Amino acid sequence: MSLVCAICNEVPEHPCVSPVSNQVFERRLIEKYIAENGTDPMNGQPLSEEQLVDIKFSHPIRPKAPSATSIPAILKSLQDEWDAVMLHSFTLRRRVLESVFSLRVNILYQLQDKATILTTERKKRGKTVPEDLVRAEDLGKYHQVASHVGLHSASVPGILALDLCPSDTSKVLTGGADKNVVVFDKNEEQIVATFKGHTKKVTSVIYHPSQSVVFSASPDSTIRVWSVTGGNCVQVVRAHEAGVTGLSLHATGDYLLSSSEDQYWAFSDIQTGRVLTKVTDESAGCALTCAQFHPDGLIFGTGTADSQIKIWDLKERTNVANFPGHSGPVTSIAFSENGYYLATGAQDSSLKLWDLRKLKNFKTITLDNNYEVKSLVFDQSGTYLAVGGSDIRVYICKQWSEVLNFTDHTGLVTGVAFGDNARFLSSAGMDRSLKFYSL
Repeated sequence: MSLVCAICNEVPEHPCVSPVSNQVFERRLIEKYIAENGTDPMNGQPLSEEQLVDIKFSHPIRPKAPSATSIPAILKSLQDEWDAVMLHSFTLRRRVLESVFSLRVNILYQLQDKATILTTERKKRGKTVPEDLVRAEDLGKYHQVASHVGLHSASVPGILALDLCPSDTSKVLTGGADKNVVVFDKNEEQIVATFKGHTKKVTSVIYHPSQSVVFSASPDSTIRVWSVTGGNCVQVVRAHEAGVTGLSLHATGDYLLSSSEDQYWAFSDIQTGRVLTKVTDESAGCALTCAQFHPDGLIFGTGTADSQIKIWDLKERTNVANFPGHSGPVTSIAFSENGYYLATGAQDSSLKLWDLRKLKNFKTITLDNNYEVKSLVFDQSGTYLAVGGSDIRVYICKQWSEVLNFTDHTGLVTGVAFGDNARFLSSAGMDRSLKFYSL
């Protein structure tokens, strides 16, 4: 009697039988199938390697198939096998593409719907200035009211990133050169949580507007998601092969935009840590230095090490506009809340303002010689623009005139942020201090 493997239809070298289907198999083939599927290939029932029963018999000479007795027949057999492999490969690729396309379509519909709502709300808000917004003449009277230096380690001094919770600006988030992420309560004047996990300094932080979750990025090439209430890291997003240089949260609160020295920007799901898309400008071949979503969430900007500002369409994943003009690496970019303006800073001691409707630079503010711009942020109403770097400066939009200047930090200012309705201004710097300014 000739034993034939049920998988390859050939005489097996090491035959075994499955007690589940009573079929004979080549042991190496059935073991590989079990490792991948855990079932019998004939009837789909659960099957393990331990259940296989070896068959002992004297190894016969393998008979040649009648079709393999001539060269044309052999060539036809090889062609048939090649066609079968290509068909199987095509089927697998199609299934993968269908899955990815379906996922992308669902996400894009979600983003489009959110963008429509945000645009409508933004236009309504843009018609009036919030009644509780601090007036420019009062803002000009601000002075330092508090300074905290105990948030991060003194052995590796420096706070490199700052953010406030949009829904409760008394909650402050910082990232330090000591590799730690710290949540600080402004009202209680105490540390709420300290997160450890990064293997290099923390250069970007974001506070989620509606969840008790914060995000951090580092040159260690990871993005971490932390639970403030749980006090632990709940997700590590590995979107890049080099240091992460920029981080921005989408308006839905579900997705992160990141930029990196590996020349790619990535769009990731914060719940699963899955990288949904990752794109580079192959023609540029230059590291990205920062990234920021437009308020509507369908476009975003990136800065590069070769002084370019690029605007991208998220849906199409394409570069739709470029803003040249800076010299030196771009250090920070910020969109105004009304979505009309983009502020950019670079290592050329200048601040540039761009009109996104006309795609042109309409204002350049020349700063002091060797002035370093490290942080740019508009307040929630889009009325004021704060600049952090060699010092702190606040400009009133439209007139673009300076309304205040602070030189309280003894080191470079790395982050600035407005409180609700600009009732206070916060800053962090390389002198390890977190400062607050108000009336």
